[in-house]
Amino acid sequence: MRENSAKAKWKAGQVTHGAWLSIPSAFSAEVMAHQGYDWITIDMQHGLIDYQVATTMLQAISTTPTIPFVRVPWNEFGIIGKMLDAGAYGIIIPMVNSVEEAKQAVAACRYFPQGSRSFGPVRAAYYGGPDYFAHANDEIAVIPMIETQRALDGLDDILAVPGIDAVYVGPADLSITLGQQPRMDNEGAFEEARIRIAETCKRHGVVPGIHANAGLAAKHAAAGYQMITITGDAAAMTAGAARDLKQARDSAAQGQPVY
Repeated sequence: MRENSAKAKWKAGQVTHGAWLSIPSAFSAEVMAHQGYDWITIDMQHGLIDYQVATTMLQAISTTPTIPFVRVPWNEFGIIGKMLDAGAYGIIIPMVNSVEEAKQAVAACRYFPQGSRSFGPVRAAYYGGPDYFAHANDEIAVIPMIETQRALDGLDDILAVPGIDAVYVGPADLSITLGQQPRMDNEGAFEEARIRIAETCKRHGVVPGIHANAGLAAKHAAAGYQMITITGDAAAMTAGAARDLKQARDSAAQGQPVY
């Protein structure tokens, strides 16, 4: 089976950088994947992406060594199984707030006896290889999201659930439940939670991940985070378009040619 190089890097103690896809386009997914990220996440929760388009995006990403993850809309057995069968190598599960929900997420991602995933890797066997079934439980990454006060309250118990490879911090939702504004970074209670999650993950042998941007990457890595989102397709397009427009208008105002 094709190696999950993101998991291999985590096991080696390395920091990995990823990108986020919210635009429903195989071409934009292909462009992003060719930039050399360690992994890329197709966002089916808040992104504008359905199952059919997500599958074409997975096919586009597979033209590169970048590992494809999917954030599913919810902790639901059906959609998790369908995205794994379509070729996702990791599943990010929103709003996991309890041991029971963490166990449910693991079960949906793992074949018996580690879970109860149904067999039928229609595309995954082409992408992963003919020995997919023999190695899928080891290669697929199970990544619950920690993004509420309730999840923080039960953090040790959640991280003790067998089969969890990493957790992914959703800063906006976590900030909201801590009584703060929905930002990618906050001080006070959020900062305490950010550090606590990384330290607790280390004790449990679970990889800490977080939604972020390039400016926050070094800060998160210093705290022990190994799975760091640094940009997204919409954000990159917005920044690039705004930069080019500003450059053109500034040059025109100064009477300078634009090359």
